Amino acid sequence: MKHRINVAMVEDNKRLRLSLEALVNATPDLRCVRTCGSGEEAVECLPAVKPDVVLMDIRLPGMSGIECVSVLRDALPQARFLMLTAYEEDSDVFQSILAGAHGYVLKSMDPERLVVAIRDAHAGETPMAGSVARRLMEHFRAASSGSETMASLSSRELEVLELLAQECMYKEIADRLGVSFATVRTHVEHIYQKLHVRSRSQAVSRFRELKIGR
Repeated sequence: MKHRINVAMVEDNKRLRLSLEALVNATPDLRCVRTCGSGEEAVECLPAVKPDVVLMDIRLPGMSGIECVSVLRDALPQARFLMLTAYEEDSDVFQSILAGAHGYVLKSMDPERLVVAIRDAHAGETPMAGSVARRLMEHFRAASSGSETMASLSSRELEVLELLAQECMYKEIADRLGVSFATVRTHVEHIYQKLHVRSRSQAVSRFRELKIGR
């Protein structure tokens, strides 16, 4: 038989951990080399067993799965980290990727598909549950759209918008920028048009959303 894929798993739910171990060991080309119930245990034990793929629960007690990956990626440069979670929150997905994860799959995934995801991760691919992949695409599309919207604002309009976000009144904005009250009002009208909003609060809210997405 060709080389087996050595798999480790970090999961605080003992029942699920045992189920994953049984699934891996029942698959001819996979072998479970270690199971851990916490991120702290994984940091201490996994470097010694050098797994090829690590199934990592995101929401662990104490050290989170994201923090654990961030620490282990230097100790295990050859390992591929596959985040295993019941959640699809955008922040978890993005933080996992930034930490060094190579894939993101759901605990509700069929066992056969999980085995395929492990093989794919080991082969250098990036397994993503379909729903997670869609959310990523939506985020990047929104970020791209937001960048274009921000780019459409002139430097003066951005200055006005920044001051609006600081809760400055039109008169104060005019004094700070050395322009007339009417000029500030014209800038604000253009800002509303470009951001597709109808009020100051909506403009400020949209501005903050776009800044976060940049």
